[in-house]
Amino acid sequence: MSENTLFSFGGATGIGSLPGEDAREAAKTATGSFEDFPFLAELPARGPGADMIGRTAGMLVDLYARLEPSGWRFGDRPGRDTRRARSWLGQDLDALEEFTQGYQGPLKVQAVGPWTLAAALELKNGEAALSDPGACRDLAGSLAEGLRLHLDELRRRVPGARLVLQLDEPSLTAVLRGRIKSASGYRTHRAADRGTVEAVLRDVIGAHPDGPVVVHSCAPEVPFALLRGAGAAGISFDFSLLTERDDDAIGEAVEGGTRLFTGVVPGTDGPLSDPAGSVMGVRTLWRRLGLHPGLLADAVTVTPACGLAGASPDYARRALAHCARAARSLADNPE
Repeated sequence: MSENTLFSFGGATGIGSLPGEDAREAAKTATGSFEDFPFLAELPARGPGADMIGRTAGMLVDLYARLEPSGWRFGDRPGRDTRRARSWLGQDLDALEEFTQGYQGPLKVQAVGPWTLAAALELKNGEAALSDPGACRDLAGSLAEGLRLHLDELRRRVPGARLVLQLDEPSLTAVLRGRIKSASGYRTHRAADRGTVEAVLRDVIGAHPDGPVVVHSCAPEVPFALLRGAGAAGISFDFSLLTERDDDAIGEAVEGGTRLFTGVVPGTDGPLSDPAGSVMGVRTLWRRLGLHPGLLADAVTVTPACGLAGASPDYARRALAHCARAARSLADNPE
């Protein structure tokens, strides 16, 4: 029996980021929109350290990063940028704790995965950590330990929660295909070995042995088979970027018990269709794959296509509510 079969996910949730700078308002939205699958909100509009790379860099153990004009770069000691990242994360945890008093059920938290982190964090020579296999290993180990501490803190603050860890890997496909540019911009780093990529992901996923890990990427060509091989219990993706070339991988994932986090609601302001229309493509995919409609509610969580940091606050609230209604439509009328 798979981890997914044993774990009860909610039918809808958010990706992570929300607009604005108010931690309490964000926590209220992230918990109020999804009574059975809230998430820890991220507010990158606050500035460096609240962005996805800086926030996760602040979680690292015995590795530190500071902000340079070119981006986040490793330093020798924790400085102002690290302290700011940790302070903002602490504020977000305080707000989440306030709005989850007595909560029991799945709760999703997010951090950047090891390969997107390695593609974004610079060594002291200005090149990406991705260029140095030893640095990649050290970074993954530090991240895994930081995630263990982060999850322990969440268990203490929300003792009734069953934690779901989401690893954000938007750069993973580019890492695998050798598309990450060097510091000069004139060349790209060589494609990473798939076996190494899978092994490192498996080690970081192992930081959460007591619950499921979801890997999120809103980029095209999500490597479904590799992520499943690394132990991901769920895969989160922009549904609009799927092509029929992904059909076999999707079918194998569903039959193998992998949860699909289908990003069907646009992440930026625009008109929203009726909830049933938003998940029409999911039903169509199911029919094309010959999957039983009754599996839908047990296999799919509805989300926005990506984070909502670029949306207006009003649209972000409506988009999350729309996800919840679309999930109910999928469960009530799977065919």
